[in-house]
Amino acid sequence: MNREEALALLKCHAFAHDDIEQEKMTNGFLGMLRPFRGQLVEDNFHEVMTILDVLSPELASKLVSSEIMACLWSICHLGRAWAVEPDGMLRSNGIITAEQTQQMEEWLSIISYAVMILLEDGGAEEAFWGYEEYKRERGMNDGMDA
Repeated sequence: MNREEALALLKCHAFAHDDIEQEKMTNGFLGMLRPFRGQLVEDNFHEVMTILDVLSPELASKLVSSEIMACLWSICHLGRAWAVEPDGMLRSNGIITAEQTQQMEEWLSIISYAVMILLEDGGAEEAFWGYEEYKRERGMNDGMDA
């Protein structure tokens, strides 16, 4: 995946792509939450982490695209507001389970930690440490899937 592909996919996951007919818009990271169809799609989480890996040099630079940051901020903020917060639309309406809430909270923590470390130019190894641990705990392959 190159930078342009990563950015286009990130915009889909953040529900910010110009092409609203894009399939990933409705089934991507934020799209899977609104409307919530009862299932969290783990592949969306892995795609966001792959996108972060591809965009990591840009995130570590002094000039980070506001478009990229807006998408990442939307994923983290809206994901938490909709699926994790007690007054969020999914929890307050009783349509997300406690296990799903915990899963979303873990994904958002891993994503936001990686973004923070990349922005601080703390290196990919540290940025993706939590993600690698997540995959190891689940018996998934080592190394980024990018």
